[in-house]
Amino acid sequence: MNIYVGNLPFSVTEDALREMFEQYGEIQSAKLITDRETGRTRGFGFVEMDDAGADAAIKSLNNTEMEGRKLKVNQSEPRKSSSPRQRW
Repeated sequence: MNIYVGNLPFSVTEDALREMFEQYGEIQSAKLITDRETGRTRGFGFVEMDDAGADAAIKSLNNTEMEGRKLKVNQSEPRKSSSPRQRW
């Protein structure tokens, strides 16, 4: 299952994100989303893990605080494909 983790502190690393979820099960991947131009994290990321561990992690970590920020942790929605932009 793919898990969305939002409202992360900008100081968090992928290792810290992985460590936060490891106690709930085996992690397939952990990725922070970064700004293309600055390389700075954008305050959210995704963790992929088995379904049972993901459910436990979501229940335990959603609305918890990390460095003064309340985390938003839920099942990731499939990305909506954007329609091609109309050219003028």
